[in-house]
Amino acid sequence: MTVRIYGIRNCDTMKKAFGWLEAAGVAYDFHDYKKAGIDEATLARWCASAGRKALLNRRGTTWRKLAPEQQTVDSDAEAIALMRAHPSVIRRPVIETDAGEVLVGFDPDSLAARLGVA
Repeated sequence: MTVRIYGIRNCDTMKKAFGWLEAAGVAYDFHDYKKAGIDEATLARWCASAGRKALLNRRGTTWRKLAPEQQTVDSDAEAIALMRAHPSVIRRPVIETDAGEVLVGFDPDSLAARLGVA
């Protein structure tokens, strides 16, 4: 099984996720959306699968620096526009499986169960 993991290379949570995937023997492709950007279609797919509330990192520095009107996100379209403009507000990691499942955040137990690894 190969998964695609999205995030920011230097993020501590991403480093934990990379280490966990490697230790579990899960092959992965990495997409750094801070450097390479992220397209609208991918974000729309994630919103449909995981929900915009799960995707938005409301605890991070980037979120806290946003103006209050930017933090008011009432639709997927607004969330997508915000995530494209400020990729750091996307919760990390986002993992897509071969089956098209979208997993958001790093929880080793949940990942083990969802990816079928011991």
